[in-house]
Amino acid sequence: MSFEYKRYGAALLLTLATLTAQAGLSIQNWTTPNGSRVFFVESRALPIVDVQVDFRAGGTEAPAGKAGLAGLTRSLLDAGAGDLDEDAIANRSADLGAQIGGGVDMDRASVSLRTLSSQAERDGAVGLLATLILQPKFPAAAVEREKSRSIAGLKESDTQPDAILSRRFAAAVFPDQAYGRLPTVDSVGSLTRDDLVDFHRRTYTANRAVVSIVGDVSRAEAEAIALRLTAGMPAGEPIPAVVAGKQPERQTIRVAHPSAQAHVAIGQPGIKRGDPDFFPLMVGNYILGGGGFVSRLTSEVREKRGYAYSVYSYFSPQREPGPFQIGLQTKGSQADDALKVVAETLDAFLAKGPTEAELKAAKENLINGFALRLDSNRKMLEQVAVIGGFGLPLDYLDTYRDRVKAVTAEQIREAFRRHVSPERMVTVVVGGDGDKGAAAKGGAAR
Repeated sequence: MSFEYKRYGAALLLTLATLTAQAGLSIQNWTTPNGSRVFFVESRALPIVDVQVDFRAGGTEAPAGKAGLAGLTRSLLDAGAGDLDEDAIANRSADLGAQIGGGVDMDRASVSLRTLSSQAERDGAVGLLATLILQPKFPAAAVEREKSRSIAGLKESDTQPDAILSRRFAAAVFPDQAYGRLPTVDSVGSLTRDDLVDFHRRTYTANRAVVSIVGDVSRAEAEAIALRLTAGMPAGEPIPAVVAGKQPERQTIRVAHPSAQAHVAIGQPGIKRGDPDFFPLMVGNYILGGGGFVSRLTSEVREKRGYAYSVYSYFSPQREPGPFQIGLQTKGSQADDALKVVAETLDAFLAKGPTEAELKAAKENLINGFALRLDSNRKMLEQVAVIGGFGLPLDYLDTYRDRVKAVTAEQIREAFRRHVSPERMVTVVVGGDGDKGAAAKGGAAR
């Protein structure tokens, strides 16, 4: 790539970010005839169209005992569809210059497309995407291949302290909810092709679909794209209401592992998308543990005592309340001391909240970094998909900075007290046994 092209590209991104920051995103939305919701932003900066179709087909939709079904279903959409086999799909995508991606989490399964906006390439790429979504074949050989690959990965992860920590933490924080059920060797091993076909039939439906489109097309062209992607979908059965799970009990779980480092997670259910306390909690968490080297947890745990290189906290809003989590790694021999400091720091924050200086610095950082969330079509698509998929206000991005600016210290204190309770805090510690053994022999690392 030439220097001149690089310089042009950088200038274009800077211009796009500046215009977006000043004007926000003009999000248009409508509903297709069979009930799918569509969210569209016209952006003429580049001759590209980005499309994402999100389905309410994430991990929480898998039946009990079938964890991993959502991920396996999504991963096999391009293993054969319509009259195209796996190789033909890859070749067709390459011929069109299209990029097909996506993924799955606990709430959503996503299929994404990036294509040139010229009509021939756009129409071909959208047609290919529609075929993958509407007519997957789930070939038996591909199902077994991907199951074997997934099982091998799970067996490997079952030896890693970070993976063990994630599994035990989720199960303890969400003891009777789907958020606590992560894939296992047994659950993936039990999956059949019929399970995938049934899951796709049940969840890849119009009433569960949200189409997000950002790029170099008109409203009429965007409507045609959305219709091409959704017209063949079944309407879908009514989506059952979610039954709220019980809150966890305060507990500490220790899992033996020969690692020298103790891997630690502390937390509880936090908030769901759209919670009115989101902005006070976001600003407050930046001060507590989300602001990297300027956070309180880093100051107390790392800078003052040297217990950990990195310590952090975050809220992960989901369709239902996702986790509030504090995480760190430390020597096994000093894990209890580190936990004590974390608890004291959290208690002090809950009692007194932030200082005015901390509040001012956090707001400035969050506001000044906002434009970077929207400096490309793909980033805009991600934001639009979240707004559409979780029912956030269409002006969410337009009002973001004003709502951050309006947060007060008292709002942070009240929001944290509503959503963070030490009496419901789960602590999971995995490993550190190697360091404890070395310390007992007088050979702990300095």
